[in-house]
Amino acid sequence: MKNILVTGGSGFIGANFIRYLLSESNYGGRIVNMDLLTYAGNPENLSGLDTAAQDRYVFLHADICDAAAVKNAFDTYEIDTVCHFAAESHVDRSIVAPDAFVNTNILGTFTLLEEARRHINRLQRFHHVSTDEVYGSLGKDGFFSETTPYDPSSPYSASKAASDHLVRAYHRTYKIPVTISNCSNNYGPYQFPEKLIPLMILNALADKPLPVYGKGINVRDWLFVRDHCRAVWAIMQDGRSGETYNIGGECEIPNITLVQTLSNILDEMVPPMHGRPRSDLITFVNDRPGHDFRYAIDCTKLKTDLHWQPEASFETGIRQTVQWYLDNPDWVAHVQSGEYRQWVTKNYGEREKL
Repeated sequence: MKNILVTGGSGFIGANFIRYLLSESNYGGRIVNMDLLTYAGNPENLSGLDTAAQDRYVFLHADICDAAAVKNAFDTYEIDTVCHFAAESHVDRSIVAPDAFVNTNILGTFTLLEEARRHINRLQRFHHVSTDEVYGSLGKDGFFSETTPYDPSSPYSASKAASDHLVRAYHRTYKIPVTISNCSNNYGPYQFPEKLIPLMILNALADKPLPVYGKGINVRDWLFVRDHCRAVWAIMQDGRSGETYNIGGECEIPNITLVQTLSNILDEMVPPMHGRPRSDLITFVNDRPGHDFRYAIDCTKLKTDLHWQPEASFETGIRQTVQWYLDNPDWVAHVQSGEYRQWVTKNYGEREKL
């Protein structure tokens, strides 16, 4: 692998992945980051790389749905590997405006696959990053495995399921060397604050309500983003072509417990001026449509075949995450712009309290 095209590399996971490859991994080649810089794509997530990485990092402001732009990237930079992160990824947004999810997640993936097919003789890997949400919802027991049937509940998860099927079809039909990973919920630095953990951190610091859907009993499996990056790189290097690998943190936490934990950590790190615990800010709001009850990943295949293990405990990872948001107020101020504020008001402000 000499020239890796990373799509969506200015987003949360993509930016962490690029930083990991350039500063911690054994990769010595070039990274071409293609990102349209929509609301969650932030150039500040990769600030300093132009200088630090010199000729090993290139940024392309382009849309993965634009076939000409994708062709130009492949031809100009002799792309031999693709790591496809770019996606619309927020369930709540997909409920309000599903068209963007269909365009980016399905058409964008198709556009990349078509260009990869043109260069199949030099293509070493097409890795497609997906989500555990394609599997639907679990009850109180059981885990998602790589053979769990797809049962998506939202426009977001349905669009990702469709893109997964496209990637597999291009492997079977055109012999493109693909791998797919389906990952549980990520957290860590640079996450856009529409997602649960940064939203709760920043609302709590601002003494704003902490909106929790329903009764807060929905369960998610949490993974520190660096461990996700490590897993993706392991799959890209040593995963078997045509295979799917589930990535999980083996850390199931009900939403209400997570929010209470964040409140307690913040009270410890930044004592509230009014003396009242930040957990008092928790506000239960009407649940969103089709809210899956529980996600839990069985990542035995990844651990056994590629010898990967999550390194960060939740206690360590969540404290590092809170500290990062405390240490980066300028980044926070820049992302909390008009568009973000409008979204938070629309999604949470209009929901009735329970």
